[in-house]
Amino acid sequence: MESPTPTVPRPAGPNRTELPITTTAPVRRERRWSVAALCIVLAVVCALGAAWAVTSASSRTRVLAVARDVPAGQALTAADVTVAEVSADAALSPLPAADRTSVLGKRAAVDLRKGGLLLSSQLTAGTGLGDDQQQVGVLVKRGQAPAGTLQPGDKVLAVTTPPQGTTTTKDDTVPDSVETTVVSVSRPDASGSVVVNLAVGTSEGPTLATLASQGRIALVREPRSK
Repeated sequence: MESPTPTVPRPAGPNRTELPITTTAPVRRERRWSVAALCIVLAVVCALGAAWAVTSASSRTRVLAVARDVPAGQALTAADVTVAEVSADAALSPLPAADRTSVLGKRAAVDLRKGGLLLSSQLTAGTGLGDDQQQVGVLVKRGQAPAGTLQPGDKVLAVTTPPQGTTTTKDDTVPDSVETTVVSVSRPDASGSVVVNLAVGTSEGPTLATLASQGRIALVREPRSK
């Protein structure tokens, strides 16, 4: 029978070597907490982003927009109006999409540009100007009408001017004039001339058209408060 191996006592005294204490376990625990905290932060950020997206989507509203360019005085058709979604803003007052049917047939009070929001102030009241009257287009050169002030709906006097090459004297009678209403005004051409469509009575249309073809019409805008 083998005898047990005798144990060797651990040396004591200054020659004894101390074993280092490792910190492996605390380091791993600290890393796990860092990863968990990062995941929590990312989850909170994602939740806030989703909440913001839902809030933004719910605050958008459907409004009317201009689908293509429409000159002043022209009646709106279904092809001229489209529906757009915009963020709700108290500073904007576009017409709601529910009013699409009611705006068809109304005339543009100003030139409408494709992509712009449609406002009630850009449309004339009623079904339009001059629908039961004759319309005459008058080419107006510089000095024959107030510059840049004529708008659809304005009351104007179409004044007959003397033929070219003639002069007036004090004994000449007061020039004839016809009361008309502006239907639309075109953009100025390179020379600054514009075409003004005027609505007049059926008995005055032919005479006004003849004078307009001779360049013998000047326009005087009546006071808008009249």
